[in-house]
Formats: sequence, structure tokens, C-alpha cells
Amino acid sequence: MALKLAIVGRPNVGKSTLFNRLAGKRLAIVDDRPGVTRDRRHGPGRLGDLDLDLIDTAGFEDLTDESLEARMRAQTELAVAEADIVLLLNDARVGITPADERFADLLRRADKPVILAANKAEGRAAEPGILEAFSLGLGEPIPISAEHGEGMSDLFAALVAAAPAPEPVDDVPDTDDADDKPIRIAVIGRPNAGKSTLVNAILGEDRMLTGPEAGITRDAISIDFNWGDRLFRIVDTAGMRRKAKVEGKLEELSVADTIRSIRFADVCVLVMDCAEALEKQDLTIGDLVIREGRALVCVLAKWDKEADPKTRFDDLIARMGHVLPQAKGASVIPLSAIADQGLDDLRAAILEAYRDWNARVKTNDLNRWLKTALERHPPPAVDGKRIKPRYITQIKARPPTFVLMCSRASALPDTYKRYLVNGIREAFDMPGAPIRLFVRQNRNPYADGAD
Repeated sequence: MALKLAIVGRPNVGKSTLFNRLAGKRLAIVDDRPGVTRDRRHGPGRLGDLDLDLIDTAGFEDLTDESLEARMRAQTELAVAEADIVLLLNDARVGITPADERFADLLRRADKPVILAANKAEGRAAEPGILEAFSLGLGEPIPISAEHGEGMSDLFAALVAAAPAPEPVDDVPDTDDADDKPIRIAVIGRPNAGKSTLVNAILGEDRMLTGPEAGITRDAISIDFNWGDRLFRIVDTAGMRRKAKVEGKLEELSVADTIRSIRFADVCVLVMDCAEALEKQDLTIGDLVIREGRALVCVLAKWDKEADPKTRFDDLIARMGHVLPQAKGASVIPLSAIADQGLDDLRAAILEAYRDWNARVKTNDLNRWLKTALERHPPPAVDGKRIKPRYITQIKARPPTFVLMCSRASALPDTYKRYLVNGIREAFDMPGAPIRLFVRQNRNPYADGAD
């Protein structure tokens, strides 16, 4: 059954633009003028593998008289009442307004799951507004851009987490919700690296077409299956060649489908032919996975063909540390899908990467670690002035994302940020997690000349 999602917010925050994006076509009229939408509009939509029943609503006006705006507010309240989940949009570039605060108060009394999304979040100008959205008390704001399609994977994860549990079936014991949801795996790589052969080996059947020809797989094929005691959803994807070598509309669509699969995956398995591993395109794909904030596991396929496996493996691990430092700590699994070797190691690596990707660290533990890290290696002085980190906190998982508050935030060198990220990985046992660290400056109440 489709998940009923009401998109609400004050006027001109991008509700109809998001409605059209999730619907996959232009159903609602969009204009820069506020108040274009008046009635609530229903439409089918889809995000990842979630079927949605979308409700677009009029901009919220805090009126209860007989005016048109008051009647539009009543329509919005009806949409909230009938929805399974309410998605509250605010404009990250404007920040939180009194209207946003009043609407948040109304939604807290609605007894419905509420997801807070900070729209128009592309670019650095939106960063203060995203952090300000925490003040609404509706949980972690999700930065998105309805116009450009950014942040849709984070929105998808939030919808999955907030979706109501299905009605229980008689005589079926209750299970842990975390184990009920499949771990989403995208099997990615260059053409003819052995992706479909690996998927068949994992499934234990010839589910995907394989052969010596490159480019057999065109569509991203999703399959649910039990692997050991866990439910997984594996996606076999088309091979990704260098952009300059992509030929024809069909291959462009296949690559776009693969990129979409990466964005909605929990763990990406990068398959590389061991004879040609860590070529430039492998590095480009791995970097894309890290930039999208997905967990990464690397596979060295066709390993049974290696004459000196130990020496070759050591060489590749050493090289990976130099050519793909942003994936430092990611698991590298040598295997042979045809010989059925290494699959248990791959499953263990996927589960470990998934655990790290979901990790949360207590603020007290983080700040004790920060104190030790600063004593061991204080930040360098820039232009003769010291940079003083104050405290650090984790604002989200999937992937683990941290905010460091300090003086002169813009002057903190990237090398020192990498030192902190690597320190978090080591101290909290998250070797392969794609950690994100944002540095923010402490606000000075006297900066504007206040007394």
C-alpha cells in the first residue's frame, strides 16, 4: 500500500516543486509568487522503492476567520489528518520565521510522524538556515533541493524510518524493526568486472544474465533475499564507463539508473577485476560513493586467476591508501564468484560497513576524545592567530555527520579536518564509514555592536 505523505509549510517554500519531483512529472503549478496552490492536490509518487500517495497543500496561514486564507488553512489541516507522515518544508535560505514556529506547534499536537526538511539547501548560503531549523524541536532537519533533486536519498531514509509498521498478522511473532528492513546493496563497477556473476553467486541461482560481452546489464535490477539471518535488497547495475566513452541515449539512461541506485543504497559494493583493479574509472566510482555518503566495500573479483595472491593483495591495499584516501579503512575483499570463494567474508564486510554507517557517538564521549586530540596535536595558527575548537557533536547518522564549533572556522586547514576525521574513525571503531565533518563558528552576541 502506498504511503500517504502530506507536504506542508508556509507559502513559497517549494512544496509544489517537491510534489512534482516526487511525482516524476509536472502535476502542480509552480511559480515564484506565494499562494499559487490553494486546494490540496493528490497524486501518485515514488522515491527509491517507496510508493507514495502525495498530498500538495496550500501555504499555511495562521488565520481562523472566514477569509480565503483561513479556508486554505482548513484544507491543510485536513491533509495532515489523513496523512500517514507529514513532511514540513521550510526555506533554508530564509531561515525559521514565526509562521514556521506556529506551524511546528500545530504539528506537534497532530499526533502524526513529522519529518522536517530544509528546502533550497544548495550552496553555502543555506547552511545557517539548516542549523537554525533544529530550533523547531521536530528532530534533525534534512537538507534538500526540490528543484535540483539534492538530498532525496536522505529524505528516502527518513521516510523509511518514519513509515508506520504494517498490521501484524495472526500467529506471526514480533520481530525487531531494524532487522525487518532490508539492507540495500548496490553492486557497481566498470563493465565486465563481474557484477552480475557476483550477484548470481550471492543469490545461489542464475538470476542475472552473464557472459564475456561488456554491457549486458542495462537496467538496475532489485531483488530481495535472505542471506544468513538478515534480509537484503541487492541491486545489480549497469557498468559505468568514463563519461567521454558513453555512447547513445540508452547507455546514458543506464548510467543515470546506476547513479540513482548508488544514492538510494545503504552499502555500495564496488566490483573490480583484480587484473585491472584501481584504474581511473574505479577511483571515480569509489569517490562518487563517498561523496554521496554511502558505505563502501571493495571487491577484487576473479581472484582465482591470481598467480601470487598474497603479494598482489598487499600491493593493491598499499596503492589504495594513496589513490583513494577518502575511502581509507574501507574493506577490500578478494573473491571468486565462480569458485564460490570469499562470499562469507563479503557478507561480514557488508554488515560491518552498514553498522559503521549507522553509528552514533555520545556527545560526552566525542568531547572527551576532542580534548585528547587537541592535546596531542593542536590546530596550527593561521596568520599568527590561534584557532580554538570549543566542542563537537554528532547531528546525524547514515552517514555519521559531525559539527565542530570553533573560532575562525573558515581558517581551519583541510589537513587538520582530515586529522580529526581519521581520529574519529580510529577512536570509535568506524574504519570504513564515510564521515562528514562540518566546521561552524561560534556566534558572537556583540558582533553587531550590541551593548
